[in-house]
Amino acid sequence: MADGVRSEKFVYHFEEGSAQMRDLLGGKGANLAEMSRLGLPVPPGFTITTDASVLYRESGRIPSAIQKEIKEGLECVEAKRDLCFGSAKRPLLVSVRSGAPISMPGMMDTILNLGLNRESVLGLARMTDDERFARDCFRRFIQMFGNVVRGIPVGAFERKMDRVRQSAGALGDDGLSIDDWDRIIEDFLALYEEEAGETFPEDPWDQLLAAVEAVFSSWDNPRAVVYRNMHDISHDMGTAVNVQSMVFGNRGDQCGTGVLFTRNPSTGERALYGEYLSNAQGEDVVAGLRTPKLISDLRDEMPHVYEELSRIANQLELHYRDVQDIEFTVEAGKLFLLQTRSGKRTVGAAVKVAHDMAEEGILTKEESLMRVDPEDLSILLHPSIDENLMDDPLGTGLPASPGAATGRVVFTADAAEQMTAAGRKVILVRPETTPDDIHGIAAAQGVLTSRGGMTCHAAIVARGMGKPCIVGCDQLRIDVTAKKADLGGQRIEEGDVLTLDGTTGHIYVGEVGLVEPILTEELETFLEWADEVRTLGVRANADTPDDATKSREFGAEGIGLCRTEHMFMQSERLAIVQEMILAADQASRERALEQLLPMQREDFTAIFRAMDGLPVTIRLLDPPLHEFLPDAEALREEIRNLKAEGGSRYDIALKEETLDKVMALEEVNPMLGLRGCRLGIAYPEIYEMQVRAILEGLETVKSEGIQVLPEIMVPLVSDHREYERIAELINGINTKSGDTGDYLVGTMIEVPRACLVADQIAARADFFSFGTNDLTQTVYGFSRDDAEAKFLHIYLSDRVLDENPFAVLDEEGVGQLIEMAIDKGRRARPELKIGICGEHGGEPRSIAFCHRVGMDYVSCSPYRVPVARLAAAQAHLSNQK
Repeated sequence: MADGVRSEKFVYHFEEGSAQMRDLLGGKGANLAEMSRLGLPVPPGFTITTDASVLYRESGRIPSAIQKEIKEGLECVEAKRDLCFGSAKRPLLVSVRSGAPISMPGMMDTILNLGLNRESVLGLARMTDDERFARDCFRRFIQMFGNVVRGIPVGAFERKMDRVRQSAGALGDDGLSIDDWDRIIEDFLALYEEEAGETFPEDPWDQLLAAVEAVFSSWDNPRAVVYRNMHDISHDMGTAVNVQSMVFGNRGDQCGTGVLFTRNPSTGERALYGEYLSNAQGEDVVAGLRTPKLISDLRDEMPHVYEELSRIANQLELHYRDVQDIEFTVEAGKLFLLQTRSGKRTVGAAVKVAHDMAEEGILTKEESLMRVDPEDLSILLHPSIDENLMDDPLGTGLPASPGAATGRVVFTADAAEQMTAAGRKVILVRPETTPDDIHGIAAAQGVLTSRGGMTCHAAIVARGMGKPCIVGCDQLRIDVTAKKADLGGQRIEEGDVLTLDGTTGHIYVGEVGLVEPILTEELETFLEWADEVRTLGVRANADTPDDATKSREFGAEGIGLCRTEHMFMQSERLAIVQEMILAADQASRERALEQLLPMQREDFTAIFRAMDGLPVTIRLLDPPLHEFLPDAEALREEIRNLKAEGGSRYDIALKEETLDKVMALEEVNPMLGLRGCRLGIAYPEIYEMQVRAILEGLETVKSEGIQVLPEIMVPLVSDHREYERIAELINGINTKSGDTGDYLVGTMIEVPRACLVADQIAARADFFSFGTNDLTQTVYGFSRDDAEAKFLHIYLSDRVLDENPFAVLDEEGVGQLIEMAIDKGRRARPELKIGICGEHGGEPRSIAFCHRVGMDYVSCSPYRVPVARLAAAQAHLSNQK
């Protein structure tokens, strides 16, 4: 239903459509139409629209008017091919393939060789002068039809065929006689009747209607639903169906089928990349049942086909201005194109392609920036194998998707999902994967298969998910039922640890050390282009000098959140912090704080050195004090044990005193209790120590010639008088020290009341920073930990909520308060600096919101900084459209 308007026409010949009709014809149908319009060698056919799919899903049948259009479409194809659908002399065979508006590779169903029956198979044999070929096509059709339309497992057909091979003593299909092929066909037909409870349909028209209905229905199969959920694709659009004249890659040595990318989908290198199989049909490549040849080998075997394919690949890439994934078949030395689409690629390849296409003049820099999903950049920042720690690999396969992963071996997708849910990292090991394994691939850290090539299902899906993947490991022998495998003579059982290097294809026993990634030259240049475009600043949340250094490496323009409580949690400091909390009076508390002062000063000094020339926002102590103390129940257990074991009275008294203090600090709802600025008002000496440490650290680095601008942030303010009390404390310490150094004082906006009275707070504040984690909790009335553990998953699956509000900013609720606070704040103080420092600061859709409402910067974890830089650029470009 293109643009929400249902078409009155439900069948389009390829030459009637175009690439712009994607919503109606689906991606595959639109691209087949576009290639036909370009005069490329596309077998004739037609597309049944997504509107027809919607009607079928509503009524459960194909309306007679649509059936009539399908028949008219078939008649046109018959005329173009000079063949007759269902004829016993010159039969027309067709393929029936899905084609959604958004690419969902392998998620829905396909049927090939449709139109064969006991009579037309003889006609095909006479027409091609090849009885083996004709029977091979028929047995393939029975198997695919039985599987797709009636749900008969493929393995049941394969077992029948294996028995005939064994009986004939044949190693491969070419060792089978005509009688053997006839026996296979009869066995397949008998299996179909036994499993389906009906005889195999002999009428080609009945076959076609059943196939179209099955493909329409496959839109709702479990793997397709999982895929759409994973990729946030609407469930309402349905799939088109493409009916196309068959061309045959399985008619001999001058025939074949393959998949070609116009650039390397793993690296982005500008070179043809792909594979093909001689004497095979398309599903043989994707299924991974045979190991294919490299596309470069085609240059030697069929040079004229290779040259034509190279020319067309270049033409299509320039036409679509993107990497193309092309499916092709060669029949009797003649090339045919069955599909082209934008090629799935790794994130590294996506960045390189976008960069290179801009350099080559195919794209503008602005267009190239819109070609990479910012969220995917985080994948580039995952670890790789440490070459200094690796042993000799146990085995090697084809490096289908780069990156490194370690985990415990599982042999089924269900086991992968279950063990991951239990908190264990797993490696999914399979002979080959099928679309039904998608949930296991999503759960696993990496994928290893014994069969398949670089364009098999496992390779394509893993690349799209950014998972390391190794395929076609010939040394790997797998017994899925027994949950064991053999690799290089070593037995591997479920639960054993393997490490995969998807970049090299090497497989290691046990856990191998990993190293941090580095930014490639193309990515650095790409992000520099983003920096030229964006108007929103990008800072990092960093609590240590190492974090600060890493954030600068990734392009952060300052620190937007330095959480001082994390510094207190270090083991050598925790005892002093506990002494401070348990102090009986202010004097005792100040003595403990004096011990903490030089430690805090050194913390800030080191961070200032790392951030020379950039702003650093430091949040004063925020969490409740009891978080630094031992657990009450654990203390009770220690006291019980000491008493039972005759421990000293002193030790018991000390533990009891600690327990009393812990109990005294215990709160019914600590996240809304004595924390943040309330803590600074109740115990001002704590904030005084922290401010002294900041200002003394500032003086130290200034004496070294380092320029930095501290921004002291007061947490959890809900009233301007709270803020004023702490701001006076800060400025008073500065005055006492005689320092005139530059610093700003501002507040974290993280409760609804602060948004409502933002003008009163802004009148005295230099900056606002939205703490959207707590703001989301207080707006929704959710405890984040409880919500995510107890009910949020139900809300999401039942569509009570569309998104997890702690992952993607809630623009309707939380966002409305943020907009109000910004408006009120800037009315009171036009120069007010405004940012965000919750986790939303690294999420692309939330960043787009921050850009629209006029924030000055976002702040996120160091490893999200590249994501935020690109997302901010895309937000600016999108707003210009």
